[in-house]
Amino acid sequence: MVETTLVVMAAGIGSRYGGLKQIDPVGPCGEKIIDYSVYDAKRAGFDKVLFVIRKEIESDFRVHIGKTIEQQINTDYVFQELDALPARPTLPAGSVLPASRTKPWGTGHAVFVCREAVTTPFAVINADDFYGAASFKMLCDYLKAVPVSGGVSDYCLVGYILKNTLSEHGHVARGVCTATNQGFLKEIHERLKIQAAGDRIQYRDDTETWVEISGESIVSMNIWGFTPSLFAELESRLSDFLEKHLMDINSEFLLPVVVGDQVNDGKARVKILRSPEKWFGVTYPEDKSLVTHAVRKLIARGSYPRSLWGEISSEG
Repeated sequence: MVETTLVVMAAGIGSRYGGLKQIDPVGPCGEKIIDYSVYDAKRAGFDKVLFVIRKEIESDFRVHIGKTIEQQINTDYVFQELDALPARPTLPAGSVLPASRTKPWGTGHAVFVCREAVTTPFAVINADDFYGAASFKMLCDYLKAVPVSGGVSDYCLVGYILKNTLSEHGHVARGVCTATNQGFLKEIHERLKIQAAGDRIQYRDDTETWVEISGESIVSMNIWGFTPSLFAELESRLSDFLEKHLMDINSEFLLPVVVGDQVNDGKARVKILRSPEKWFGVTYPEDKSLVTHAVRKLIARGSYPRSLWGEISSEG
């Protein structure tokens, strides 16, 4: 039986939200969005969860989240610190990190720091996104039967229908996917400031012009499936990235860019798994009430028990 790992990226600062949204409760017994993701992952068949956090939030994170989840599933932690980098032999002698940099290096770096803790096929998700049970089931099923095709890495991406991912309280950025006839990822186009306008959906292009986009478009919500072959690519490409951008305090090494480059180079193919779920997330503070209401509806429908982890979560 193939084992699988769920990697949860939880090191983000949450600047637009205005706080540590990873530990903000949305369930009736104090459950966080992460709790629902781990619950769905566990019942889908995942064997382990690995949290990517920053050292400075470790204490709060373990108190509010870790102590409960550790009793439910095999749990581990890695730290996304600014100095957790690959060897950089081609950098100029004496190169140091810019003192003014505070933000993490990006989602590609978040997965890179997992390289010693993950030896199985694995999924990657955001900590503050509510993906839905069906998404975890199709993701786990794919990873447990991931094909082996000589020299080409087989990954997957859970795609969502755009209209199922919008916020009522502001614009969002989404990676709009195009696929081959066989259902593999062809390209991801980052679209900024997507929002509903009456019965239409539109985004602003590079010329600040509003462009209409179909609500049925498939978008990436950063829920991926990989094999450990990704880590060698991340290390090599992160080294190249640092040679160019080490001193840029705003540069980010992004996971979708790495995957897209692998696809373009013929090193990987990415199956798009189309999810029927409605995505919920806390991008803006006002979104929390919507997520809380959506969770209550799912509980009423029987999708989740009222107390997700029984008496354990009630204590936290």
